[in-house]
Amino acid sequence: MELKFVKSDITGEELYYGKHSSGLGVYIIPKKDYSKAYAIFGTRYGSVDSKFVVPGESGLTEVPDGIAHYLEHKMFDQPDGSNVFDKFAKYGGNANAFTSFNMTAYLFSATQDIEKNIETLMDYVQSPYFTEESVRKEQGIIGQEIRMYDDNGGWRVFFNFLECLYQEHPVKKDIAGTVESISRITPEYLYKCYNTFYNLSNMSIVVAGNVDPVKIAKVIESGVKKNEPFDEEIRKVYPNEPDEIAKAYTEQKLSVAMPMFMLGFKDTDTGYSGKRLLKKSIEMNIILKMLFGKSSRLYKDLYEKGLINNSFSFEYTMQPDYAFTAIDGESSDPKAVYDAVINEVDRIRNEGLSKDDFERIKKVIWGDYIRSHNDIEDYAGTFMRMLFMDIDYFNFIDAYKSVTFEDVQARFDNHFVKERGALSVVNPV
Repeated sequence: MELKFVKSDITGEELYYGKHSSGLGVYIIPKKDYSKAYAIFGTRYGSVDSKFVVPGESGLTEVPDGIAHYLEHKMFDQPDGSNVFDKFAKYGGNANAFTSFNMTAYLFSATQDIEKNIETLMDYVQSPYFTEESVRKEQGIIGQEIRMYDDNGGWRVFFNFLECLYQEHPVKKDIAGTVESISRITPEYLYKCYNTFYNLSNMSIVVAGNVDPVKIAKVIESGVKKNEPFDEEIRKVYPNEPDEIAKAYTEQKLSVAMPMFMLGFKDTDTGYSGKRLLKKSIEMNIILKMLFGKSSRLYKDLYEKGLINNSFSFEYTMQPDYAFTAIDGESSDPKAVYDAVINEVDRIRNEGLSKDDFERIKKVIWGDYIRSHNDIEDYAGTFMRMLFMDIDYFNFIDAYKSVTFEDVQARFDNHFVKERGALSVVNPV
């Protein structure tokens, strides 16, 4: 496998990258002054991917909701009955995994025996083992996890919010599925999903930290098991999502100390990836900091009135086929917070954004990007998420420089539309 090398003239960061004959993308980010290394091995497969057409097949495959998360759990079962975590512990590795809406990833961090930890990571992720008995056992375990999240205020306020924004798109569904949906999962379904989405041509591995890129590339290459790359992409099938939201308000009662809220807006400017999507993300993050950051007029007003506390936060979530803003926290009066946000949006729509604020916050965004390189786990994880949206995160500067004040003003006008806004509240019982 041939590695290519690039170095940023601005940040000084280095990247070695290449593609294995199996189709696996390999990205190595050396950090010579760090004691730790981190690796993340991921696939473009998440909870929203329950309908798809396998390359070489013509028919549509539909699987139960929650199967991507279920498959992640089952990958830790090994054919020889061994414990994957014990293997990592032997080499000083701290391992974990996660499933999101659009990706599944397996990872570890370690300060020693990095090559042995990478061998372990690649071995177990390429060793599926599912039996009727083990699948039934896992249904009980994940069923308990689902019930636990059903009582979690932060989890429920989030998914209730998504159910407000989306009418059809599966992003509104719980990542773990439901007790009923996971009861229909079988070994056959798991192998079908594994053989489709865990084909190495649909996967990438990112390694960051104090590593020798040439040695790491050889370990990865020798760790690849027989894998025929797909000649075409997996076709994922999603329903047509209307621009209109499903509903503007939802409320639930749970055992929480004080009311929790999440409010935000559905983004209808979707359908693209790559640099254009990264540029939109930068524009939206500038706007959110201008409107809701701790230096903003709205934040100061809400805080002084006692309507928000230190739990207040905001985020822009994006994928090629969906995106939304979410503002959340705790408040004695969530509806008053929502009304204040709408009023501030109306004020800015009439008066326009501040160009001085734009220039200041844009510099903050660049500073955030530079600081992100210091946290190898966060940077490698973001690098992979961006990679799966066809974004070259290493060349962030190109998209960043192209953002203008006029772009941000137009993005504000397009996104913050009251009719596409919603409020989700979880009140104390």
